[in-house]
Amino acid sequence: MKRYLLIFVVLTTVLTACGSKAQSSPEIYAEEAFYAGDSVEMEMPASAPMESFAESMDDATRNSAGTSGLAATVERMVIQNADLSIVVADPKGKMEAITRLAETLDGFVVSSNLYNTYTESNIRVPEGSITIRVPAEKLDSALETIKADVVEVQSENRSGQDVTKEYTDLRSRLKNLEAAEEQLTQIMDEATDTEQVLATFEQLTYYREQIEVVKGQMKYYEESAALSAISIRIVAEETIQPIEIGGWELSSTASAAVQDLINYLQSFVQFMIRFIILTLPVLITIFIPFYLVFLFFRMLFRKRKSKKEAKAIKAESPAKK
Repeated sequence: MKRYLLIFVVLTTVLTACGSKAQSSPEIYAEEAFYAGDSVEMEMPASAPMESFAESMDDATRNSAGTSGLAATVERMVIQNADLSIVVADPKGKMEAITRLAETLDGFVVSSNLYNTYTESNIRVPEGSITIRVPAEKLDSALETIKADVVEVQSENRSGQDVTKEYTDLRSRLKNLEAAEEQLTQIMDEATDTEQVLATFEQLTYYREQIEVVKGQMKYYEESAALSAISIRIVAEETIQPIEIGGWELSSTASAAVQDLINYLQSFVQFMIRFIILTLPVLITIFIPFYLVFLFFRMLFRKRKSKKEAKAIKAESPAKK
């Protein structure tokens, strides 16, 4: 049993040295059928009662010694993406044209969104965003076609991620995992003891799961490098044009003055509506009680004044007689 445990330790050390864990995959669009799962860490079976398997791993170790030169045989793999912000006269028509362009270039639309926005003059205009994927070798021509008939290109950004090393590591790791799977399959076919068959089957299941994970990561890199993503923000021309009055295009100062006047009139109307509906009734409810109190005291004052005048008249009447 100690011998088997020692074999298992040697096996684990060799496989750890052979392959490095793949790095996290870049941004994945929900609409794409790309698989980018990270490697799943699983516990190895408790024992490996197969001497011939440990011997066969010596061949895998010798094979892995040549993986340092494997990068030279793998073509440079770069994931290229682009981001654009463009101004057009017809955003809806431009989105439809970009969709047709993606299909023409053997690509596809990842996502698209058309919505309404408002200019500084409170005019509703359409605006949109769309993301497409096209073959990497056609990225330049796709960008040129998209920018061909636009009013203005507000921004353009291209990025590239070199994943050659990650892909090479995955490739060498896959080679060693498949070698281990082949040897385990042979051992399982020749095994006669039930316990030995079960132990071999557990290890074989582990390596097959790891192989599927590595293949999924490699497929993601391959498809991401083969298809470049282009994200486009489409802005309506009206949002960048100055206000026009009588066919004259005003300067920025006059345009700002007109817009300030419109804002003032809007604010004044809003104030009057709020004053009539809310403020005025509140003031009336506050004023009426005070006014009633004022009338009451004025009535008392007049009565008192009338009494004083009546007394004064009576007092003057006897004196005249």
